[in-house]
Amino acid sequence: MTEFWLISAPGEKTCQQTWDKMMAATTRTNNLSVNHKFSIPDLKVGTLDVLVGLSDELAKLDSFVESVVKKVAQYMADVLEDSRDKVQENLLANGGQTRKCFDLITYITRFQWDMAKYPIKQSLKNISEIISKQVTQIDNDLKARASAYNNLKGNLQNLERKNAGSLLTRSLADIVKKENFVLDSEYLITLLVVVPKTSYPDWQKTYETLAEMVVPRSSNLLFEDSDSGLFSVTLFRKAIDDFKHKARENKFTVRDFQYNEEEMKADKEEMTRLSTDKKKQFVSGGSKGEVSQSPSDLKQCSHGPLVRWLKVNFSEAFIAWIHIKALRVFVESVLRYGLPVNFQAMLLQPNKKTMKKLREVLNDLYKHLDSSAAAIMDTAMDIPGLNLSQQEYYPYVYYKIDCNLLDFKV
Repeated sequence: MTEFWLISAPGEKTCQQTWDKMMAATTRTNNLSVNHKFSIPDLKVGTLDVLVGLSDELAKLDSFVESVVKKVAQYMADVLEDSRDKVQENLLANGGQTRKCFDLITYITRFQWDMAKYPIKQSLKNISEIISKQVTQIDNDLKARASAYNNLKGNLQNLERKNAGSLLTRSLADIVKKENFVLDSEYLITLLVVVPKTSYPDWQKTYETLAEMVVPRSSNLLFEDSDSGLFSVTLFRKAIDDFKHKARENKFTVRDFQYNEEEMKADKEEMTRLSTDKKKQFVSGGSKGEVSQSPSDLKQCSHGPLVRWLKVNFSEAFIAWIHIKALRVFVESVLRYGLPVNFQAMLLQPNKKTMKKLREVLNDLYKHLDSSAAAIMDTAMDIPGLNLSQQEYYPYVYYKIDCNLLDFKV
């Protein structure tokens, strides 16, 4: 990704002359940036008081919409998980009169005002309120969807943790079988004991004498992991407490487990349901009832509802963000350069290595527009009401569109 500088300067005799002067200064000799005209329609100006108030409101709205764009993009990356390399190809802008999908750089460089979404017959304030309401709804919906998905993911992870890890804590449902147990006996019961591998000999020597009424030669090794083994042992029910106490003294751990087929079946069905629901949110495809088994199937299948929602609403939020930038350029240009409206908006894509030089060239080109701004460039003047640590101020109208915020490490 990259960043753009969205600037404006007052029209000379024509706006084309303004464009030509900027092009000559930045590209014909130095190649400091790649430049594009940025088209802003004839918006309703309104009164000076409204413009001044709107300038502050748009600054706050700009920050808010940018944060929502970033949140939706980040959540897309979180949901795609192992397919994070697919994030960028899903971050598109579905804009323009044709409603085609554009990559973000193409959308910005070919920006066209969306007359259907943001009618220019409306006042500037009404347009900003339309955008604010739209993006607030996206933000609220994202919170709700994220909460539901995170709960689903969290429940699945909890179940997955039960089926992994140490024999001391993991679920035993997928390890043991019905034939490992004495069932439906009034007097006998089968216990499961976790024994460290280094203590296997001790177990075999002592388990029959850890309590009275242990069935001789009833212990079997059912499962092993890297550290321990799971042994079964059968004894009389009335010896359970004594056996557990003596086992604990010998560093053998009796697991609290009762064989119940219905409960085990319910746990497995819950795991399958949660896993299927999560995958459906990510991707769906194949024949009816089938669900993609892996995020790597993304290209072969259509997106699931959550990913589709994220794609659509990322596009909506991003388009709204660029329209906010256009509004800010228009309002600030009218406030700076006056009426009648006569300015050229220009989109510059700076060369990373020559950004400092580009800034110097632009300051030289436009310093005549605002002597106080020129002074700021040259000295560290303390101007009341202007906090330079929080904002950038230049003699020309300037706003940054930082697409780097949408970069994700794979």
